[in-house]
Amino acid sequence: MKTRKIPMRKCMGCQEMKSKKELIRVVRTPEGEIVIDRTGKRSGRGAYICPQMECLEKAIRHKSIERALETAIEEPVYQTLREELSGNV
Repeated sequence: MKTRKIPMRKCMGCQEMKSKKELIRVVRTPEGEIVIDRTGKRSGRGAYICPQMECLEKAIRHKSIERALETAIEEPVYQTLREELSGNV
């Protein structure tokens, strides 16, 4: 049998390449809403982060998620992402 290629993505916090299944996708939907996509299939522009709070904080500090999603992100959205991420760990 032929081995399948594992899709790799870069974490916006630590800048490491990891398999897509290890990372959490943050999506800007076509309506402009910023949400966490647990399925990895939601339509919209996506950015990936590790499931650690340190990676999220580093990505927020360097504004890498804002650049990847090409939109300004307000503090209430970041707070929601922190809550969802802390519930995930």
